Amino acid sequence: MLLLGITGGIAAYKSAELARLAVKKGAVVQVVMTENAKNFITPLTMRTLTGRPVYSSLFDFSYSSATMHIDLAREPDITVVAPATANLLGKVASGIADDLLSTVLLAVDLKKRPVLLAPSMNTAMLHHPSVRNNIDVLRRRGYFFADPLSGDLACGDVGEGRMAEPEQILRLIEDKLAVHPDFNGLTVMITAGPTREPLDPVRFLSNRSSGKMGYELARAAKERGARVLLISGPTFLEPPQGIELYYVESAREMHAVVMEKRSLADIIIKTAAVADFRPEDIQMQKIKKKKGLNELSIKLTRNPDILKELGLLKGDYFLVGFAAETENLIANARKKLYDKNLDLIVANDLTQKGAGFLEETNKVSLIYRDGSVEDIPLMTKFELSHLILDRILNWKKS
Repeated sequence: MLLLGITGGIAAYKSAELARLAVKKGAVVQVVMTENAKNFITPLTMRTLTGRPVYSSLFDFSYSSATMHIDLAREPDITVVAPATANLLGKVASGIADDLLSTVLLAVDLKKRPVLLAPSMNTAMLHHPSVRNNIDVLRRRGYFFADPLSGDLACGDVGEGRMAEPEQILRLIEDKLAVHPDFNGLTVMITAGPTREPLDPVRFLSNRSSGKMGYELARAAKERGARVLLISGPTFLEPPQGIELYYVESAREMHAVVMEKRSLADIIIKTAAVADFRPEDIQMQKIKKKKGLNELSIKLTRNPDILKELGLLKGDYFLVGFAAETENLIANARKKLYDKNLDLIVANDLTQKGAGFLEETNKVSLIYRDGSVEDIPLMTKFELSHLILDRILNWKKS
């Protein structure tokens, strides 16, 4: 069963199509609406599409049990709120239960039943610090998101905030319910984030990597039953629960941990953006501006090439690299694949909208050891993580 929560946003009309598609796939869909949602779409519409009564009140005496909110929380295989307004996100993040839908969401055991939220709102609202904080809090607690899209908004603005399309949400539902422990017995080592190379006690060389791709891969691999070793450079991300986490700062620190743990791994995925060079001399005191000094030269020396070393030492593990490029994407990535003895490389063009560092989405090409290329459309990094794991598993079996 799918419980579909509908809140009072203009994107509620898409919820009718989501319900129709889910029913067509054979799902039993139970709708819970807020009172505000009824201003955008009628309960009769949803009842007609689902063939089931639509509930909106905690005190609906047509329901056979006095604990309706508990029943509605326990019965579904998955709960989806589409659209999820800023108000709904705030209530769930704060533990407020002042209507049927928010009370049901509070009663769902996230360890047993996933909850997928599909935000929809104006761009300014979506990026308000309170809303961003609520989304971050909910992610850390285990809620899943169908990330909003960019495009024309109902208010006339153009920007991020459109609810994900019903077909996309349905795929996320199917993926979430179809996750099998197909990585049971496998150990996956993932590197993530940037490294920092100190210049002095207050300054360092680094890059724009956020670590999101590596953290999403770790979360996906853990969901599929793997033992996950995540070696992370400095990030502000909340790590997935149940993994083995090793924080590092410099490239040499990451190299040391990777080499120490590599023998444990069946699969190694190197998403980290490791600094190629570091200052040859680290100043023990803060470098000060001096009168008359208009230039400062810093001599750099090479860091260990972790990925190449893993390729040279390669035993039975499946080795995956990432290539972030700004030109000649396929040619540069394919050269890296062969030079570093990889089984698969994930190449993304940093000039493409929605791809690369700091983004919630990515658009990549997968290049395999036999030279074949698979172009992957824009999707969230979590969706892409599962797709990469699917390809790794299929390639290992072939």
